[in-house]
Amino acid sequence: MNALEEQIAHLTRAVEDLSDVVTRQEREISLLTRRAQLLMEREAEREAQGGGGVVVGDERPPHY
Repeated sequence: MNALEEQIAHLTRAVEDLSDVVTRQEREISLLTRRAQLLMEREAEREAQGGGGVVVGDERPPHY
């Protein structure tokens, strides 16, 4: 019986630890999602203003 109680205690602790990890990761994901959204909005504004002078991939620069 003691062995089962010890095992339950260890499993309970493991579940609590994993719950803490999941909670922390959810906060980090939310923060990163907000930051990515802000960067996408900022880049959209920059492109709308015509200031997006970054060459991406095989795109030729305008002076060719």
